[in-house]
Amino acid sequence: MSYRIDEIDERILYYLAGDARNTSAPTIAEEVDVTPATVRNRIRQLEEAGIIRGYHADIDYEATDGKMTTQFTCTAPVGERSAIANEALGTPGVVGVRELLAGQENVVVTAVGSDTGDINRIAQQLSAAGLTIEREDIVREETTQPYGSFAPEVDSPRSAVTDFQSVVGGAEVVEFTVQEDAAITGRTLESANSDGLLPDEALVVSIERGDDRITPDGDTRIETGDVVSIFSPETFPEELVRAFEASE
Repeated sequence: MSYRIDEIDERILYYLAGDARNTSAPTIAEEVDVTPATVRNRIRQLEEAGIIRGYHADIDYEATDGKMTTQFTCTAPVGERSAIANEALGTPGVVGVRELLAGQENVVVTAVGSDTGDINRIAQQLSAAGLTIEREDIVREETTQPYGSFAPEVDSPRSAVTDFQSVVGGAEVVEFTVQEDAAITGRTLESANSDGLLPDEALVVSIERGDDRITPDGDTRIETGDVVSIFSPETFPEELVRAFEASE
């Protein structure tokens, strides 16, 4: 089953893509309005799902004794593209290989060499691996930035959902942070159930209030800022989500 990312995951990916080294779980938690433990758990899940594949340094190779970064645009036989790309990655000096879904110019290789002779040696080894070099360019500068669609929208309301886990059998456990003007704020669990804000099939598992963890019962009153974990035997109904969100 594929991992389903949500708005919190998108925000985490946005901040990590901007500067993974100097972005800690507490920093992201403050921006996303969840706990640091939730951020760490989400990062672990994203890594296990293969969505976060690694963390890499952005290196200016030219500043290291004047080394040259070169991009080779190459063509490999479509049926052998992946095997040849993998072999190319093992070439000394190659720091990156990108496969493209194209018949021509379908492999892009980035390599670092100490001088033109070293670059020529890399080109010869790529050719020997089965790549036809179509173009060879010196990389002057490369700039990256986080994917804009994962960025938080300015002045957009924050979701009350702060964590989500699928359970075997189609059940779900969702963590809500109670917003000030939410319909459920200030209500006891019993009254919320009586008024249809908490359906009978939804089970409140725990409530975190500051540093305290509360074992809920019918008389427990929901307060602003509470972190409420709810178990549902099937997909959460939309009206339950709205009960925890601030009214517009």
